[in-house]
Amino acid sequence: MLNVIVNPNIRKMEKLVAEVDSRFKERGVACRFFYSARRGDARKYAQSLTAAGQTELVVMGGDGTVNDVLSGMADPSVVRLGIIPAGTGNDFAAVAGIPLGIKAVDLILDGEPQPTDYIECGTHRSLNIAGTGMDVEILRRCENMTRGGRKGKYFRSLLATVFKYKGSRLSVTAGGETREYNAMIAAVCNGKRLGGGIPLCPAAQIDDGLMELVVVERPPRGKLLPALFRLMRGKILEEPITHHMSCRAASVVSPEGKIFVQYDGEIFEEEALNAYLVSGRLHVWRG
Repeated sequence: MLNVIVNPNIRKMEKLVAEVDSRFKERGVACRFFYSARRGDARKYAQSLTAAGQTELVVMGGDGTVNDVLSGMADPSVVRLGIIPAGTGNDFAAVAGIPLGIKAVDLILDGEPQPTDYIECGTHRSLNIAGTGMDVEILRRCENMTRGGRKGKYFRSLLATVFKYKGSRLSVTAGGETREYNAMIAAVCNGKRLGGGIPLCPAAQIDDGLMELVVVERPPRGKLLPALFRLMRGKILEEPITHHMSCRAASVVSPEGKIFVQYDGEIFEEEALNAYLVSGRLHVWRG
């Protein structure tokens, strides 16, 4: 039995659900649908299903819904996870070679789930990227906007944030060393991209047993735009303002108090970002 957890708040989702249901029935695969009307519903469904021994889950939604499901799993090591990307960014799906929409069903029907890394972060998990800094401020502004589509909101939020953001004082520990930064971005990466296609860490792999720590210092005002262009082109790791290392564990805290952290685009206020890589324990249908 496939347990399909759906984010119904996505445009044209009703039509996609009907297509997915029909495709599974054509192949004789039993499935049932659970609808996450509010934030946290997908997490609750994943927790109750996996605690009851229902370990074949399919997510229909974007990165945030996938994150909710991953964070709710009672034990990710016994789960077989399918993803039918239907969100705005679908960053993890793009990295994992999962096609959009109905084509992802064929990947589930004809393939086998593959061992995949994820990041454990206390009460949260991340399949893609977890971090703090300017990207979180952009998302927070975006959430407070009431007009326009998500991509339009994100672009307006980016413009409103980029020149006003002064950086965050952060203390970052990894590889036995602790360093202080005035950071524009501090992130741990399992996947390569965030924000609907921004290639923050092209070096990241979702099945290599390592995560990538990326800290980008806030550049001087006159060098901000060139740095952003390098980020958008996937070249930020080459910049002298960027500090990058492969690791299995990392911690990010602020001497100024709590920080806002995004886990695959979902924002929470935290005392710290404490992350460690869990290697190959989750099995995901992917390309």
